[in-house]
Amino acid sequence: MTQSLPHSKQWSKRAALRPRRAAPSSGARQPGSGAGHVTPDRILELGYAFWKSKAVLSAVELDLFTVLGSGPLHGKALAARLKLNLRGAADFFDALAALGLLTRHDNGRYANAPDAATYLDRNQPLYVGALLQHMNARHYQNWSKLTQALRTGTPQSILGNGSYPALYDDTATREIFLTGMSAGSLFAAKALANKFPWRDFGTVIDVGTAQGCAPVEIARLHPHLTGGGFDLPPIERSFASYVDKYGLSHRLRFYPGDFFTDPLPAADVLVMGRILHNWHVPTRKLLIRKAYRALPPGGVLIVYDPLISDARRGDAHGLLSSLNMLIETKAGSEYTAAECISWFRNAGFSATRVEPLDKLHTAVIGFKRHNVSFPRGKSRQ
Repeated sequence: MTQSLPHSKQWSKRAALRPRRAAPSSGARQPGSGAGHVTPDRILELGYAFWKSKAVLSAVELDLFTVLGSGPLHGKALAARLKLNLRGAADFFDALAALGLLTRHDNGRYANAPDAATYLDRNQPLYVGALLQHMNARHYQNWSKLTQALRTGTPQSILGNGSYPALYDDTATREIFLTGMSAGSLFAAKALANKFPWRDFGTVIDVGTAQGCAPVEIARLHPHLTGGGFDLPPIERSFASYVDKYGLSHRLRFYPGDFFTDPLPAADVLVMGRILHNWHVPTRKLLIRKAYRALPPGGVLIVYDPLISDARRGDAHGLLSSLNMLIETKAGSEYTAAECISWFRNAGFSATRVEPLDKLHTAVIGFKRHNVSFPRGKSRQ
C-alpha cells in the first residue's frame, strides 16, 4: 500500500511560511557572549558540514541526478523511481534544493541544477559522481576513525591494513576504487593535457595509471602521441575497456608490472599522478630515481598530488588530504612542492617547474635536461 504524506509535507501544497523573528546580523553582539562581533556561526557550520556531505553522497549513491537527467519529476514519482519511503523523501529532495543541487518548480517537479546536471549525471562526459561514490563507500566510514588514527599513527582502512593486490581481488571494490580514481584525476588530467608542451614529445606513460584517465585525456588532445599506462596486472581489463571507449586502443596500451620490482617502461614523458602520496619519503625517492633512469636525455617526469603549500597554511585541502593518507595508508602523506623538488634534484633532474593544475592538484615537473620551453608556472633551477 502506498504511504500517504502528512498534510504539512504534501508535494503540491506547501505550508505557508510563518513569520520569523529577524536573526541578528553576523556582526551583531550576541546576548551574554561578551565576545564582541565573534559568533559561533563558522564553528557550527563546520560541525554540521557532514550532514550536507552525506546528503550529497547518498543522492549520488541513489543515482538521483542521473534519473533527473531524463527530465523533471514530481516528488512522488521521483521517490518511486528511487525506491524511497515517502517519510523522508520530501525533506531529502528539498534539502538538496536548499543546497543548490536541485531546483523545485512551482508545480512541485524537481530538476537538476546546472552543475549537478553537468557533473553528477552519469550519462554526461564530465561525470564526477564516481569519485563521490568512492568517497561514500570508503572515505566517509574511514574518516569516522580519524581520532584513532591520530592517537595511534596507524591506518584505519582495508587498503592501509592490506595491499593494492588484496584490494583488487574483490571485483566490486576494485571497480569502485578505479572509477573513483578516474573521476578524481579527470580535471587534473585535462589541465595537464592543455598546459604541458606535448608537441615537443612523442610518447607518454602514466605510472600507476588505474583505468588510464590521464593518458586518455592527453592523447585525445594530442593525436601525435602514443604510449599508455603502467599498473598491476589485474587492472589490464579495466584499462583496456576505458581506453577502448574513447577509441584510443591503437595508440595507448597497457604495461603490466609492479613499480617496486619491475623497471618502468621507457617514454619521453612519465606521469605519476596521485601516486607519491601513498608512500613514505624513501619510497618516493626510489620511484623518482627509477623514473629518471627510464627517461631518455631530454625526458620529463610529471608528478601531481594535492600538494601542501610550502608555508603549510591557508589552503586546507592539501592538509586534510594528508590526514586522509594517514587514515588510508601505512606511511603516506601529502607533501610540499619544495620537498618534491629536493627529491627530483637528488635523483639527477637538472631543472624543475611547479604548475597548478585544477583546483585541488599541483604538478611538479622535472627535466632530465633543461631543453624544453615551458612558459607557465614557477621555475626552480
